[in-house]
Amino acid sequence: MTGQSLRALSEANFEDNEISINVGGFKKKMRSNTLLRFPETRLGKLLSCHSKESILELCDDYDDTKNEFYFDRNPELFPYVLHFYNTGKLHVMGELCVFSFSQEIEYWGINEFFIDSCCSYSYHGRKMEPDQEKWEEQSDQESTTSSFDEILAFYNDASKFDKQPFGNIRRQLWLALDNPGYSVLSRIFSVLSIVVVLGSIVTMCLNSLPDFQIVDSNGNPEEDPRFEIVEHFGIAWFTFELVARFAVAPDFLKFFKHALNLIDLMSILPFYITLIVNLVVESSPTLANLGRVAQVLRLMRIFRILKLARHSTGLRSLGATLKYSYREVGLLLLYLSVGISIFSVVAYTIEKEDNEGLATIPACWWWATVSMTTVGYGDVVPGSTAGKLTASACILAGILVVVLPITLIFNKFSHFYRRQKQLESAMRSCDFGDGMKEVPSVNLRDYYAYKVKSLMASLTNMSRSTPSELSLNDSLH
Repeated sequence: MTGQSLRALSEANFEDNEISINVGGFKKKMRSNTLLRFPETRLGKLLSCHSKESILELCDDYDDTKNEFYFDRNPELFPYVLHFYNTGKLHVMGELCVFSFSQEIEYWGINEFFIDSCCSYSYHGRKMEPDQEKWEEQSDQESTTSSFDEILAFYNDASKFDKQPFGNIRRQLWLALDNPGYSVLSRIFSVLSIVVVLGSIVTMCLNSLPDFQIVDSNGNPEEDPRFEIVEHFGIAWFTFELVARFAVAPDFLKFFKHALNLIDLMSILPFYITLIVNLVVESSPTLANLGRVAQVLRLMRIFRILKLARHSTGLRSLGATLKYSYREVGLLLLYLSVGISIFSVVAYTIEKEDNEGLATIPACWWWATVSMTTVGYGDVVPGSTAGKLTASACILAGILVVVLPITLIFNKFSHFYRRQKQLESAMRSCDFGDGMKEVPSVNLRDYYAYKVKSLMASLTNMSRSTPSELSLNDSLH
């Protein structure tokens, strides 16, 4: 078709005042004056085309006999485009995928600015944080699948006993020692372990009181014999506990890769190191300075409180939350450090001449840290009006800074807590009997569907964040 015929056709369209649009089989006649209201959109630009080549740059095909323009796009989203041309506003339904909708309106040359105010907030919120509204659902799915992976690892470890001497007996002991609440024996063992841990901590605290301190003839402090007996009993119990778990472990090489087993080791290691140091000091008086090392190691007994994590779902969930929330914790520390630096310099500038407590910037750092974390010891306070206003701003900024990441961290804690409860419930309900017979019943369809969904989401995010999106789409088509 020649340029003159196309020009004549275009003029005829203006006279007929409508053009035919075919979007994926959805046909619609649109008035040209409606399209001319938005000349920068794809359909508006069609009215200014005077050659078939220019038309095909804007649509996928063109039938000059029917004067029909073809577009290979989603016909279910085109009614939103029609509504835009008729009203000048875009509306986004709640069930739509915001990213598909964004790509669609970008294709038609419609700016997101035209999204109506009633839908704008929800649209941009879902686009920036698409997982926020479905956090509970996704947390449940992730909790189920993560627990399923851990349950498989648990049953894999339990199956290793079938090929070992006294496998059934060792498996029952392993379940009783590593899974509090599995049986009556495991509950008794768990209660004894908690009592010994708490007794050891209470003993260490009481030993620091002046009424219980004993001084030898040389003026050196000694431990009360009663507390020493409790300490030795605790060390004997902790050592027995660690050796027993190691003896019945399904895999000796992986035993100390488990965080709880490392905590058990660290709870007794300071005692044996202190014992060796004292023997060395007694045999070689020239190494008397090593005695200070022994005193420091004695204080490390406080870390035995971490042994309670083996018996507490909340402590294990807290550890997992801190492990996987390092970004949020890092942001919190970053915000605090920036605020402390700013407010400390401001307070120093205002109070350095009249307030001895804020006469140096390091001293102001302490004041700003106490104020931003809302602790407020009151040991150092500004005296001037400008200083008090600075302190008020520092406190308010501290509240905002601390509150911002808390929601994200709490959501992760809830997720790990639910996952841990499901895992414990599955472990406590297992019954191996005389050997491994079957794995627990799980919904493999949901597990597989979630894994595929996670994979597709990862691929989508990767293609959205890399410049290879076009090549990926080309390869798929």
